[in-house]
Amino acid sequence: MQAEPRKSLVGEEYEVEVGPVAHGGHCIARTAEGQVLFVRHALPGERVVARVTEGEEGARFLRADAVTVLDASKDRIDAPCPYAGPGRCGGCDWQHAKPGAQRRLKGEVVAEQLQRLAGLTPEEAGWDGTVVPAEGDKLPAGQVPSWRTRVQYAVTADGRAGLRRHRSHEVEPIDHCMIAAEGVSELGIEKRDWTGMDSVEAIAATGSQDRQVVLTPKPGARLPLVELDRPVSVLRIDERNGQVHRVHGRPFVRERADGRTHRVANGGFWQVHPKSADTLVTAVMQGLLPRKGDMALDLYCGAGLFAGALADRVGDAGAVLGIESGKRAVEDARHNLADFPRVRIEQGKVDSVLPRTGITEVDIVVLDPPRAGAGRKTVEHLSSLGARRIAYVACDPAALARDLAYFRDGGYRVRTLRAFDLFPMTHHVECVAILEPAAKGV
Repeated sequence: MQAEPRKSLVGEEYEVEVGPVAHGGHCIARTAEGQVLFVRHALPGERVVARVTEGEEGARFLRADAVTVLDASKDRIDAPCPYAGPGRCGGCDWQHAKPGAQRRLKGEVVAEQLQRLAGLTPEEAGWDGTVVPAEGDKLPAGQVPSWRTRVQYAVTADGRAGLRRHRSHEVEPIDHCMIAAEGVSELGIEKRDWTGMDSVEAIAATGSQDRQVVLTPKPGARLPLVELDRPVSVLRIDERNGQVHRVHGRPFVRERADGRTHRVANGGFWQVHPKSADTLVTAVMQGLLPRKGDMALDLYCGAGLFAGALADRVGDAGAVLGIESGKRAVEDARHNLADFPRVRIEQGKVDSVLPRTGITEVDIVVLDPPRAGAGRKTVEHLSSLGARRIAYVACDPAALARDLAYFRDGGYRVRTLRAFDLFPMTHHVECVAILEPAAKGV
């Protein structure tokens, strides 16, 4: 006999006391019946009316938006962005919080993930508990840093550029994104008709005047004639196979970091905040303290940011091996590092390529894995190589904490951890953990 479908609770409203922040840009509350609510647009300690956006009777938790604030936190401000709020743009999570409060919330999330998944207190991780803003981002409440150098706009049925609503394919049309970098805003993407396009990505390189637009057309649609407010190169993504084709201009942008220029082709990955690349390279190099003659690994190396920094510091007597799965990124890395004869870049997944290299020992390691983390298999292999220091760059504190627990099993301890607010107004936070053999810490 088929079970009766459970009743949807979408649209139901509950008056709740808001509890602590949770990973993902929401806070935790409970209904009078004890059901857990993940509430967006709220702050810890507030009393709000929460309207359910996802979930059903008997579900482990419900998702909800705070639609009325009955008792506001001292950290609450009016959202500077007119598109922020319940049911609106999903790009930002904390527009309603003072900048200092946003960083405290992110710090609480990092601390909670470290404790829950790795059994580490901030002190045990060598972390002072703070999340540091990027240079120039420490602004008064109500002001928003314009930091996002890459913005992917979705397109409405009638051709307007916008951003996705939270956990939705629906598009919120916008006239301006407040967190978009000046180089993106000056292109005027929001002012023109993009009928026939599925998405439009705008890229403003850091350290050069390169601007790029990447178009993804809907099946069968013709490309528009792109005339924007600034000189720009245009690429097209083939909707059938994902291949990137140059329409006009350069197929790459030039990004500047650590005193070097890096080619990033075909809309490939680069750090989004203009200060991010230099901030992370500095933190990694200060933690690793590379020496002349070191053998170094750069895993998930992308276009070669860390590999280049390592090669510069280990010198001609040293060597660097980078591993990256993306074909275009590997081509960029090899181009960017062509002046370092002791650098080799291998293409493939780290967990399959690293064992095939035959490397049995290294001096230092950098890994900057995707949001899912490196995983047990890769961490176990790295732990066997005897590196004196490992730098782990993480964009997700949960994945970081899980992998730190694996490193502990492999005989490594966290020496220091630093957290950086390189995604203001969102829930995202970047961390750099420096590890060393546990025996050194005894």
